[in-house]
Amino acid sequence: MSPEGAPATGEVRAFSPDDAAEVVDEIATDAAEPPRERLLIALDVDGTILLEDESYSPGVVDAIADAQRAGHEVMLATGRSWEGTRHILEGLALTPEYVVCSNGAVILRRTGPAGTREYERFHTEQFDASEVLTLLRDHLPSARYMVELPDGRRLYTDDMDEWNVSRADRVPFEDLSAQPVSRVVVVSEEGTDQDFVDLVSRIGLNEVSYAVGWSAWLDIAPQGVDKATGLEKVREWLGIDPAHVVVIGDGRNDIGMFRWARANGGRAIAMGQGPDEVTSEASELTASVTEGGVTAVLKAL
Repeated sequence: MSPEGAPATGEVRAFSPDDAAEVVDEIATDAAEPPRERLLIALDVDGTILLEDESYSPGVVDAIADAQRAGHEVMLATGRSWEGTRHILEGLALTPEYVVCSNGAVILRRTGPAGTREYERFHTEQFDASEVLTLLRDHLPSARYMVELPDGRRLYTDDMDEWNVSRADRVPFEDLSAQPVSRVVVVSEEGTDQDFVDLVSRIGLNEVSYAVGWSAWLDIAPQGVDKATGLEKVREWLGIDPAHVVVIGDGRNDIGMFRWARANGGRAIAMGQGPDEVTSEASELTASVTEGGVTAVLKAL
């Protein structure tokens, strides 16, 4: 016999019925074992999973299903509210234990067994937005404003096609700051994202966290809160090693989670179409969302 008890070259080994049963049991046990490194895979939504027309990036639905079957925890980390996220989970047939929404200010937890889509607001952050709202309106009087309350309801000043306004009420501007909020969204259709970057730099936004998105979209959260803070809580609750984290995104609001993943030995992967200031913060670069960048990463795991 050769080392490890294997048959020598040219030797035919006979198996008794008991031997065969033992081998089948070993194969079944191996197939049932989870991967040696269970990964926490956090995916941004817009520009990462979804194209501009809200269709899915090529191959991403099947690639996510394969990653789940391999035993990895695949979840979403998005700037969207829960109302704007839940249908994305349905389209992906994804039922993670946690979902990070509103740029880390809201964390949902699944309340039903695996495979169900029953979620509760498990953790929320909040702050007094009166000062920042007043400051922004002084500089952007014609912008559209929306706030998300800790219970998930939203208040907005003007309707907008891109906003999901289920569980939302249109109110006067002054009502936006009548109570603590989890998130503020400002959209200025007259400007560009660079105009917002310049404005924030010029006026300063103290005591809050913020991210400038595409099409002059400004997202404001409580100070020190972003996708990274939400994901760190999830990682601890799940008991996953920091080095076994993979995050994928394309926007400025993904920079925080890129830095968090890299600092802890994880992988921070930027989509190919991301701006230089985003891709420079990542440890890796994949193809663009139109080319199936997330699919390429997940298939390579």
